[in-house]
Amino acid sequence: MTAQTSAPTPPDFWRSACKALAAADPIMGVIITRHRSSFLISRGDVFTTLARAIVGQQISVKAAASVWARFLGAVDQLSPERLANLSAVDLAGCGLSARKQEYLLGLGAYFAARPGLQQALQEMPDTAVIETLTEVRGIGRWTAEMALIFALMRPDVLPLADLGLMRAISIHYRKGRETTDQQALKIAAAWAPWRSVATWYLWRSLDPEPVDY
Repeated sequence: MTAQTSAPTPPDFWRSACKALAAADPIMGVIITRHRSSFLISRGDVFTTLARAIVGQQISVKAAASVWARFLGAVDQLSPERLANLSAVDLAGCGLSARKQEYLLGLGAYFAARPGLQQALQEMPDTAVIETLTEVRGIGRWTAEMALIFALMRPDVLPLADLGLMRAISIHYRKGRETTDQQALKIAAAWAPWRSVATWYLWRSLDPEPVDY
């Protein structure tokens, strides 16, 4: 008998967050209604999310998916320990730049040397997670914020360096005008403490197909 795979479910806070966002911000309420069947799904642990984010830096979503598939084929059973034992030669042919190869190998070494890090990150506040992860070469604030949203499922992250988020804010709240960080923060004040959820739906307003981190 074949085991049945249960359908993905939203995070525990998702429905309450959507209700609160719609009540606080009519524009956001319309966006949520248009994409009501879409919700955040954790794609894996922090390490995997960071690796995917490094692979996807500065290339298209389609290209990133292709490079990620080749990377997984070269690594074979991705883990910090496995990646830490590889070299740039092993990653040749994956479509990764020399810089990204360096970042990924460094990421593996960092996590392999800290076997309790994943659990520790689960228990840290958002600011401490960002401070810890940005110690890793190649991990900037935006990448750490993607880990907070996609791996740790933190509900109140606003990644101001994300071009998609800022573009969506400009379109929906500023009639297409350029938006500064301070203007975005002011608009997003109505979304707290659910800014990750608002960000998710603003991304969906630009592209209904979620990026896989």
